[in-house]
Amino acid sequence: MKKYILGLAVLSTVVMKAQTQIIAHRGFFQAQPPTTENSVKSLENAQKLKIYGSEFDVRMTKDGVLVINHDEHHGDMEISETSFKELEAVKLSNGEKFPTLKDYLKQGKKDPSLKLIVEIKPAKTPEIENEITQKTLKMIRDMKLENQTEYISFSLNICKQIKKLEPKFKVQYLNGELSPEQIKNEGLDGMDYHYSVFQKNPTWISEAKTLGLITNSWTVNDPAVYEELKKQGIGFVTTNIPDQLKNK
Repeated sequence: MKKYILGLAVLSTVVMKAQTQIIAHRGFFQAQPPTTENSVKSLENAQKLKIYGSEFDVRMTKDGVLVINHDEHHGDMEISETSFKELEAVKLSNGEKFPTLKDYLKQGKKDPSLKLIVEIKPAKTPEIENEITQKTLKMIRDMKLENQTEYISFSLNICKQIKKLEPKFKVQYLNGELSPEQIKNEGLDGMDYHYSVFQKNPTWISEAKTLGLITNSWTVNDPAVYEELKKQGIGFVTTNIPDQLKNK
């Protein structure tokens, strides 16, 4: 009887690992009531869903403060050319203060079951990218969040810099032009591509899995596309509708 129960537990674990996991894109901001993407509230909403993870975007201000924002601009100010004091004077559309990486990580740490998917945005020079990367990883180490974080970037330099500094960290490339074999040769852990890339290259998911790579796709907001990717065996999808896809 004990062997039977143990067998069921192992089978259940295998099935769970085989299922496509859900990542909230910039937090769960299309909740009810809706909130602002990349806000602390959007992260709180994602934590309540009990999904795999929540993605967010890291940039650096002119005076070296790491902040959370997708676009290059906050209000009409370019983040990399503006001090944090000036930026924080403009609140988010939901009334929250302009979030720092530290603010976001503090909230993330409250729920260790939710992975924090850290997207480090490309910068104007490799030197600035390296500085942002080093500062981001130091803060994550200092807050003892190494086991709760994974990393993505459109910059191949940033991806490789993360692996150079922390070889055990999971890093996926976003840009979409590298094949699974090229990703493997670059020493990265996976590919996180727009779903149209996988539609144009229908063998890439299976090839990546054969090479032991992580497979993820963004931004999957159509249930039909989600089902198509699931049939191909994709490991993860990043979506604005995590509440709808998590039960499919």
